Amino acid sequence: MKIPTIHGYIDRRILINFTADPKTVEKIIPFPFRPKIYKEKAIVGICLIRLKNIKPKGLPDFIGINSENGAHRIAVEWDENGETKTGVYIPRRDTSLKLNTLIGGRIFPGKHYYAKFNVQEHNGKYHIDFKSADGTEISIDATETKQFNGKSIFGTLDNASEFFENGDLGYSPNNNKFEGLRLNAYQWEVRPLDVINVRSSFFENEEIFPNGSVNFDNALLMTNIEHEWKSETDK
Repeated sequence: MKIPTIHGYIDRRILINFTADPKTVEKIIPFPFRPKIYKEKAIVGICLIRLKNIKPKGLPDFIGINSENGAHRIAVEWDENGETKTGVYIPRRDTSLKLNTLIGGRIFPGKHYYAKFNVQEHNGKYHIDFKSADGTEISIDATETKQFNGKSIFGTLDNASEFFENGDLGYSPNNNKFEGLRLNAYQWEVRPLDVINVRSSFFENEEIFPNGSVNFDNALLMTNIEHEWKSETDK
């Protein structure tokens, strides 16, 4: 599926990142993808993003749409034309915008579930939760900090930043194909978050992730980022 280049602003983006057992992750991602391994672990997570003034590039901001969105992400790699490519596989997307659910992901690739979001932000403190139409629930409480999580597998903020910046190409399932979308952030800047509480019914589902196979690692924050989304070739 090809969409026009989409332009807008990332008002707020939180990346909640987990380490996971690679063998477990292999079972839930389809060919041609495989887990991207970092220090013997697969990397999975959730992107909680508020988009503003989203519209085809070249049109005025005032016609753009705003929405809260959640995407479950799995860092992956695959072989293409003799090269190893990297990105993320997105098994599900949730949105506050009913338009996205009604038009079958024509604004953004993949099936979208409608969800009710509760967002509270004040003085560097963030609470976000949502419950989707199929019962999937996410909740996070976090505070801005200058210290990156010292227990993270990435070791430093720079290492984490580089890893996730390289995951700018996402593929989402839609019927019998995977639709690609690349994020082009005009500048890439992440800040660390101190996470007080985080819950995900998806990652806590032991039928998908057996007990102990997935563990919280770190969270990152981006704000006020002008960007574009561009379609890539479907798989």
